Amino acid sequence: YNTTGGVVAGKLNVHLVAHTHDDVGWLKTVDQYFVGSNNSIQGAAVQYILDSVLSALQEDKNRKFIYVEQAYFQRWWRDLSDQKQAQVKKLVESGQLEFINGGMCMHDEATTHYIDMIDQTTLGHRFIKKEFGKIPRIGWQIDPFGHSAVQAYLLGTELGFDSLFFARIDYQDRQKRKDQKALEVVWRGSKTFGASSQIFTSIFPEGYGPPDGFYFDVNEETAIPVQDDALLFDYNVQERVNDFVNAAMIQANVTRTNHIMWTMGTDFQYQYANSWFMEMDKLIHYVNKDGRVNALYSTPSIYADSKHAANESWPLKLDDFFPYADSENAYWTGYFTSRPALKGYVRMLSGYYLASRQLEFLVGRNSLGQNTGFLGDALAIAQHHDGVSGTAKQHTTNDYAKRLFIGASKAEEVVNSALTCLTNSSSQCEKSATRFQQCSLLNISYCPASEANLTDGTRLVLVVYNPLGWKRTEIIQVPVNSDSPIVTDIDGNTMQSQLVQVSKASIALRNFYLMAYLGIPSNKAPMFWLAFSVSIPPLGFSTYIISTSKGK
Repeated sequence: YNTTGGVVAGKLNVHLVAHTHDDVGWLKTVDQYFVGSNNSIQGAAVQYILDSVLSALQEDKNRKFIYVEQAYFQRWWRDLSDQKQAQVKKLVESGQLEFINGGMCMHDEATTHYIDMIDQTTLGHRFIKKEFGKIPRIGWQIDPFGHSAVQAYLLGTELGFDSLFFARIDYQDRQKRKDQKALEVVWRGSKTFGASSQIFTSIFPEGYGPPDGFYFDVNEETAIPVQDDALLFDYNVQERVNDFVNAAMIQANVTRTNHIMWTMGTDFQYQYANSWFMEMDKLIHYVNKDGRVNALYSTPSIYADSKHAANESWPLKLDDFFPYADSENAYWTGYFTSRPALKGYVRMLSGYYLASRQLEFLVGRNSLGQNTGFLGDALAIAQHHDGVSGTAKQHTTNDYAKRLFIGASKAEEVVNSALTCLTNSSSQCEKSATRFQQCSLLNISYCPASEANLTDGTRLVLVVYNPLGWKRTEIIQVPVNSDSPIVTDIDGNTMQSQLVQVSKASIALRNFYLMAYLGIPSNKAPMFWLAFSVSIPPLGFSTYIISTSKGK
């Protein structure tokens, strides 16, 4: 089949963009999706998608494919032989395989914090730059449930993207834009920065799959393949060409310029890639032979370049695309607050990740046993639009939380080791007698270190770290058993403090969760909260000493 055709001036060009949308957790966990387990819920195995695409692209140099989710690609890449890695690099260099978006996941845009959006994108882009020498230039947020101006500006223009593509906008907004040929716009994400914050944005006419009748997955019940063998029944080349041209003209009627995009794929497609590529080969061959329109293998980059070259005027879009509704009285807004415990956990660990990376940098990653990489990876995966959003199955949500906990535990070791080094007068950290503990369960009034018996002259050294770039004065509180504690700073100055009795309700919650989750019977709960004011320098720490009598 002749698939060599490129863009043809004066014709309607149909850009066939082969893609798969691989949720980084949703009905199944990220690892289940990757290896293909738990298929009673959903048949999907991303490792075989990538294997199959690699093979199919090598069969025809004109075929192209885009890939998005680095959480999967990096898992797959680690297991490839040197020979297979070289083949992938060749495909990337030739432009047959292009990384789009480039983050670890396709993050949500409503419930994520912009720092987490940046961090997860950075992890993906850094890998792509290191392994392939490439930097993604296209935003591809095709499935999040509405879109934020922060995405357009901070995760678009400022990131270096020159165009952005997505599917989900309010159904009434979509219809109006189709009527006005305004599905493609210049989106100005910041009123403050004006034109310097704008990005070309393309909204799909429907979803992120191909037009009806052009799904070619091997398991697609409604697939209509191009039957071009005259010796077999159901020969349908001209019928399929006519269907193609008709569908193309319908989309052209709601699109400016002579370029339209067909997204050839959807969720977890291309597990048997030839079922798609063989049909696209035939369509390109016979449609171009027919001559009414021009079909070509393409990517969003090629499509965006064609749009830019058309020198068309585009409508200007301000503000955001929230709330999203896909039909009357069907607003996707409940997820703004659903699963608040997961949302809070992600936000808390995001701040902890920042602090732990700072301390890790100060002492050097190689000098520590653990590193912050696992927490960074867990946080990145949790930014997925079915993760922190709260729209995944419960067992998948549990998996996100489990990964976050494991990552936090490893980062806690980094912080403990780093503080041991930084507070040690000796240059040899490993010889320090100091061993730090952290109170990660203060929310249930549990901190073994501060609850220790101080009546025998034992002192508790408390180090408070400030990861921010400005001085902070805060009130902190720790549970204690002593009814007469004294707090001094590192210079021996007595600090004003206050004891607040721990409530019976707090003690009951503490005892329940300690037994239920840690298997620890709590024979003696702390009597008081010890509260006092601390002052911490920017990117620094302050030390306080808790004892039962001054001078001991």
